[in-house]
Amino acid sequence: MAWQGWPSSWLWVASCGLLLLVLVLLVSPSSCRARRTLRSLFMARSQRLLFRIGYSLYTRTWLGYLFYRQQLRRARNRYPKGHSRTQPRLFNDNYSYLIIDTQARLAVAVDPSDPQAVQASIEKEGVNLVAILCTHKHWDHSGGNRDLSRRHQDCRVYGSPQDGIPYLTHPLCHQDVVSVGRLQIQALATPGHTQGHLVYLLDGEPYKGPSCLFSGDLLFLSGCGRTFEGTAETMLSSLDTVLGLGDDTLLWPGHEYAEENLGFAGVVEPENLARERKMQWVQRQRMERRSTCPSTLGEERSYNPFLRTHCLVLQEALGPGPGPTGDDGYSRAQLLEKLRQLKDLHKSK
Repeated sequence: MAWQGWPSSWLWVASCGLLLLVLVLLVSPSSCRARRTLRSLFMARSQRLLFRIGYSLYTRTWLGYLFYRQQLRRARNRYPKGHSRTQPRLFNDNYSYLIIDTQARLAVAVDPSDPQAVQASIEKEGVNLVAILCTHKHWDHSGGNRDLSRRHQDCRVYGSPQDGIPYLTHPLCHQDVVSVGRLQIQALATPGHTQGHLVYLLDGEPYKGPSCLFSGDLLFLSGCGRTFEGTAETMLSSLDTVLGLGDDTLLWPGHEYAEENLGFAGVVEPENLARERKMQWVQRQRMERRSTCPSTLGEERSYNPFLRTHCLVLQEALGPGPGPTGDDGYSRAQLLEKLRQLKDLHKSK
């Protein structure tokens, strides 16, 4: 994903027009209204031209990298001691993880968004960083690749070759296994958020414990990622991939979205008692600035609407199906897309 210079001519012209529009909106007297307008533009569905232009700027040009650096500075100023009191480290609302083989003193970093925070943890633990696992190309998941791989000369950077991950050295395919000491970590292809999105499954058997799923932007506590480079069918297939894992699998997501996501789940299934209990626990955790990680896949099946597209209660909650008579019902992919649309409306209120 490292920028390769300016985009093609049409994208450059369109980008200039978009930036001009942004400037006009920001300097207009109704600044709050302008901000709401900008938000609605950038949160539009991927098929819309303005969204595609903004997304291309973020992922393919140096402007996206500059935006990432600005967000990183803001996050460090806002959260000088981290977003949550827990071992995982956060960039803004991002999680980065350090997996350690305590016998060999070897470490693997997952999605190192903030290289300074990750390096501080490496030094605190007294370990040697030998691998970086990137779930996908976006800067808030891969922004630390350059600094950490330069600082640790033997460090390998893993990820999908389809995703343009910066400083990638070791491409991975579906079900490839990365071995570091006793750590056995399997890559699973889960496209949808990006074309080459991967999740990583740490085998818990050597430690007589549950396996751990590092889900990036595929799956969150009570939520799932946006479909930027795929379809609802693609995302549904990727979610089904992780649904095939055991209930005791620990879920370590890429973002702290739990309270927001559970709020939306309550709109869809207001009588879901499992969701209500989880929301009460999450609110207590966040009041104390504590992480809500990990969840388990068993828990997620009980309240995460994006994993419950097979449930009749969601079909009934969303009303008549999309057919001309309204009696056809939703396919699971249509239900997933409808949930995403409702989530965006809920968030914008």
